[in-house]
Amino acid sequence: MNAPATTELPVVVIGAGPAGLAAAAHLLDQGIEPLVLEAGSAAGAAVREWAHVRLFSTWGEVVDPTAEKLLAPTGWTRPDPATYPSGGDWAEQYLQPLADVLGDRVRLDATVTGVSRTGRDRIVDADREQQPFVVHFTRADGREERVFARAVIDASGTWATPSPAGGSGLAALGERAAADRITYRVPDLKDPAVRARYAGKRTAVIGSGASAFTALAYLADLAKADDGADTKGVWILRRGISGSTFGGGEADQLPARGALGLAAKAAVDEGHADAVTGFRTEAVERDTEGRLVLAGEDGRRLDAVDELIVLTGFRPDLSFLDELRLGLDERLQAPVELAPLIDPNQHSCGTVYPHGHRELSHPEPGVYLVGMKSYGRAPTFLAMTGYEQVRSVAAAIAGDLASADRVELTLPETGVCGGAGLFDTPDTQEADGGGCCAPAPQLVQLGAPTTVGAAAEEAPAGGCCAS
Repeated sequence: MNAPATTELPVVVIGAGPAGLAAAAHLLDQGIEPLVLEAGSAAGAAVREWAHVRLFSTWGEVVDPTAEKLLAPTGWTRPDPATYPSGGDWAEQYLQPLADVLGDRVRLDATVTGVSRTGRDRIVDADREQQPFVVHFTRADGREERVFARAVIDASGTWATPSPAGGSGLAALGERAAADRITYRVPDLKDPAVRARYAGKRTAVIGSGASAFTALAYLADLAKADDGADTKGVWILRRGISGSTFGGGEADQLPARGALGLAAKAAVDEGHADAVTGFRTEAVERDTEGRLVLAGEDGRRLDAVDELIVLTGFRPDLSFLDELRLGLDERLQAPVELAPLIDPNQHSCGTVYPHGHRELSHPEPGVYLVGMKSYGRAPTFLAMTGYEQVRSVAAAIAGDLASADRVELTLPETGVCGGAGLFDTPDTQEADGGGCCAPAPQLVQLGAPTTVGAAAEEAPAGGCCAS
């Protein structure tokens, strides 16, 4: 079967999450037909897996304007823009209606297994850019299919590939064998079975971002509940405690994101969690009772825990893009032009200038990684960033470079800024950071009781991957 002319082909979008569905809406707005391939059985399948977690972005910040315009004729109205949706709200009240409007342009249970140029593997130069893309995918029943495309937008995210507990980037020794006691997601403690798993138990949480803050706050709430007596968290940080450990607090321009860090601080200050700093996990062992003992690269061995929650970030699955010529940063696995803006080795702001098709381009023209996947291994991604990305990319595919190059977004700052943040020590001084963020909060003192105001107690939780 010969591939049809490139101009007659759709743009294949991989993933029916927030960025992927927004990309489809922007392509339609440009007069280009999209075809969205989603591995899950419903739109927003990954978001639905953290349905219990509340975003730290409001409805006004997680609805794409062009998608909203596409939804308007159906009578859809955006929920109160000042309120905070949960992951479940976001999926049911926005992503699913958007997928319904797109109709047959969204194919569910379609797992992409490979992308290439038609008749050209990654070695061949001859007439390469004139060939359409070919995308292979499998259906739920195992059938294999292929489609041709004029361009490919990979918005598949990183949810399915969490990073391990091991401090070297590899799974810690014994980590896989201890899988029955480990989760890589924020647990839903409203689920009775999940709640029983952690109630009255000693649980270690590895991680230093919003997801770890959320898990610590959830465990602290469980410890305060009638059925949670003796629940205890152990917060394991690979770095030391500094002014940026708990996020931007009141300086964060997303108040609910700042409140997450304050809730984690309260969990420690109130004695519901103990902080272990500068600990890089080398091995996960079992004691004689089957509990987990974490051994560090520095020779330390921690007291046994019953459960382990690993929230050390995510990494992109690039396996199905192996026949394409991608230009990725060797550290972050993000596009080379974008990587310097988000590299946590250089800054810890979590704030990045709006960017578009030029920063997201690759040596293989017509291929774009967008959304969370575009950040590679870097953290702190916002839905607004993804919406600006796909707006620019869709305009570029349509040939409207003036629109594609125009910046149409102002992002909120985190209130945290520092120097090379990956190996902070307790006495690390806060770097100037080039003025990219609001002033960092003062160094915190752990152990002294503190009062968290009602706004912080009621503030929604959320994860960078989601909001």
